[in-house]
Amino acid sequence: MSIDIITKVKLAKSASIPLASIPSATKNNALAAMAKALDSSRGIIISANKKDLEAAEKLVAAGKLSKSLAKRLKVDDIKIDEMIAGIKDVIKFEDPVGKTLSALELDKGLELYQVSCPIGLIGVIFESRPDVVPQIMSLCLKSGNATIFKGGSEASHSNRAIFDVLVKTIENTNGMPHGAFALMETREEVNEMLKLDDYINLIIPRGSNEFVKYIQDNTRIPVLGHSSGICHVYVDGEADMEKALDVSYDSKVQYPAVCNAMETLLVHTGIAGEFLPAIGKKYNAAGVELRCDERSFDILKGMGFLKAIIRATEEDWKTEYNDLILSIKIVDSIEEAIEHINKYGSHHTDAIITENKTAASRFIDLVDSSSVMWNASTRFADGFRYGKGAEVGISTNKIHARGPVGMEGLLIYKYALLGNGHKVADYVGKTARKYTHRKLNTSLGEKMG
Repeated sequence: MSIDIITKVKLAKSASIPLASIPSATKNNALAAMAKALDSSRGIIISANKKDLEAAEKLVAAGKLSKSLAKRLKVDDIKIDEMIAGIKDVIKFEDPVGKTLSALELDKGLELYQVSCPIGLIGVIFESRPDVVPQIMSLCLKSGNATIFKGGSEASHSNRAIFDVLVKTIENTNGMPHGAFALMETREEVNEMLKLDDYINLIIPRGSNEFVKYIQDNTRIPVLGHSSGICHVYVDGEADMEKALDVSYDSKVQYPAVCNAMETLLVHTGIAGEFLPAIGKKYNAAGVELRCDERSFDILKGMGFLKAIIRATEEDWKTEYNDLILSIKIVDSIEEAIEHINKYGSHHTDAIITENKTAASRFIDLVDSSSVMWNASTRFADGFRYGKGAEVGISTNKIHARGPVGMEGLLIYKYALLGNGHKVADYVGKTARKYTHRKLNTSLGEKMG
C-alpha cells in the first residue's frame, strides 16, 4: 500500500478532530473565501476542464466512455456560478454541530444530552461531474467533517484545479486546520482507500449503478448511496392531461443522463388511448426511443415516429438507461402500478399524476422509495432543489439518511451525561433510588455556558 496514501489519510483523520469544534464564524469565513476563489479562478478551472473534455471526446469515440458520463464533465461559467451559489447557500445554514437533539433528567443533578456531531473522516468517490468537489467540500466543512476525494480519471484535470483552489483558500483561512481535505488521483488508490476502515468512517460513492455496486461490495466501511436510479411516473386514470404531459416530458427529457430521470412510464388503461399518442409525439420530437409493452405498442406503432418504437422485454423494466430511451407499460389499476414500482424500481424517486387525492395518498403511502412525487417531475429529487444548498449524494438505504442527502447525512450524535458524583450502585437493590426520566428544555450549550 502506498505510504503517500496512508500519510494523507492519517493527516486527514488527525485534522478531523480539531475540525469538529471549529467555531461557526471561522467555517463561514472559509466558505466565503472558497466562493470568492472560485470566482477569481474561472480561467484556470475552465482551461483545465477543456483538457478533460478533449480527452473525453476521444474516449467516447473509442467506446471507452459513455456519452452520459461525458455530458457531466463540462464546466463553464454557468456551472461555476452554480458552484458559488451552492457554497453561499451553505454559509446561510445554521451550524449543525453541537445542537442538542434531546435532553433528559435521569435524576436530580444527573442530566443526559443527545448532541449532534460530525461523522469524522468521509471518503467521497465519484465519476465525472467536477462540481461534486465544491458541493461536498462545502457541506463537509460546515458540518466539521474531514474528507478524502477520489474522482474519476476522466475529470482529473478539472478535479485537481478546483481542489487546489479550494484547499489553498481553506488552509489560508485563520483558524482552519491543514490536511483536512485530500485528493486521490489514481485508479489503484480506490481499492486501497476501500481497505482503510480503521481511519475512514463513511464512504459516499457517486456514479453509475455498476460503480456504486462495486464500492458497496468491496469495503467494510459503511456506504451511503444508491446503486441505480430506476424512476417511474404513473399517469393515473384521473390525471389532468396537461399536467401529465408536462411532468412525463420533463421527467425524461429535461436531463436524461442523471439518476432522477424517469426510466419507465406507467399509464392507466382508462387514459392510455388519449394520453399515449399525445406524449408520444412530444417524445418523438425530442428523439426518445420508446420500448413498449404489447398494449402501448399497439397504440403507438402506427404513428410514423422517427425514433424507434420497439417491444419491451423483461430486462427493460430493470434498466437504468441514463439516455433518451423510455420503457412504457399500461396498467389496469393503481395497485398494479404500485406493485410494478416496488418490484422493479430502485427505491429512488417515483411520481403519480392524478387529481384524485385519495389515489395520491395511497401512492405516497405504499411506494417504497426515498422520494415520492404527486403531480411533480422526478427531476426535483435533488439536494439543491430540496433546499439543502447542495447534496452529498442520494441514498436509497434505510439508514441514518435517505433520499437527497445534505448536511444532515454528514452528522451523527453523541451522548453527554452530566452528574455530580453519581454512581450506579445507588440505583440497584432494595433501597434503590428511582430514575425521574423527565424531559428538559435546556440545551447542553446553555448548561455549559
